[in-house]
Amino acid sequence: MYQLFVEEHFDAAHYLPEYHGKCERMHGHRFKVVIRAESPTIGTDGMAYDFAEMKRDLREALAQLDHRCLNELDQFTTVPPSSEHIASWLYETLQPRFAGKPVRLSAVEVWESPTTGVVFTP
Repeated sequence: MYQLFVEEHFDAAHYLPEYHGKCERMHGHRFKVVIRAESPTIGTDGMAYDFAEMKRDLREALAQLDHRCLNELDQFTTVPPSSEHIASWLYETLQPRFAGKPVRLSAVEVWESPTTGVVFTP
């Protein structure tokens, strides 16, 4: 199995109203996002899938979040914009773009600091 991945980032603010601690106040992160796709085979060109296509799709999804207060976005009105919910929203947003492609979206990682993050796999 081949696992491909690309990494991008976005900057945003959020707060976690149900959390009791400093994260319940507005604060910001430079979020790092890694998406991973899997393929059991590679093509005659030697590639399983084009990294440029993965990066383009990821950038388009992240543009909806970049330099925003995540709590104000429609996708986070019923759930808090935690890294967990960001990761699952990104998966749901990106997964249809992989339909009919030679790879399957397998995971979305969201890092809110260099040492903390979450991985969402369906």
